[in-house]
Amino acid sequence: MQTKTKPEMKKKQVFMEGAISPEFIAHAIAKHQFKTTIGAHQIFLGQVRKDLVDRKEVEAIEYTCYEKMAETELERIREEAFRRYDLVCMHIYHSLGVVKAGGICLFVFVSSSHRKTAFEAINYIVEQIKTTVPVFGKEIFGDHSHQWKINK
Repeated sequence: MQTKTKPEMKKKQVFMEGAISPEFIAHAIAKHQFKTTIGAHQIFLGQVRKDLVDRKEVEAIEYTCYEKMAETELERIREEAFRRYDLVCMHIYHSLGVVKAGGICLFVFVSSSHRKTAFEAINYIVEQIKTTVPVFGKEIFGDHSHQWKINK
């Protein structure tokens, strides 16, 4: 029995300081146009919302994490995603530090031969990240008060 190779399984830098720029996202997508076994890309972009909490608007979220623990968990998610789905490649980027409302804080990008695989994989990966990776968000309000964000 032939074993499936794991494409693009090298360890990558996941965490970025501040918001993830649209130029970074566009460049990441453009780099894949020469990978001709890919038939579908799927992306997820998490954006900081200007929520209203107790009559105060969220102006930004400051992200922190236990980086070593988070990287270990992200590696587990990556391994499991490649085991479950026939992916050509996968990229995960998450912000640390302050991201203002409207900024992109999570960028997940998967590629596969077929769209159904890409759709299912991106949903699995994002749900795993939101429920198991120790990244914490502190909502910062216009009056400089704050509260820890609870993922829904």
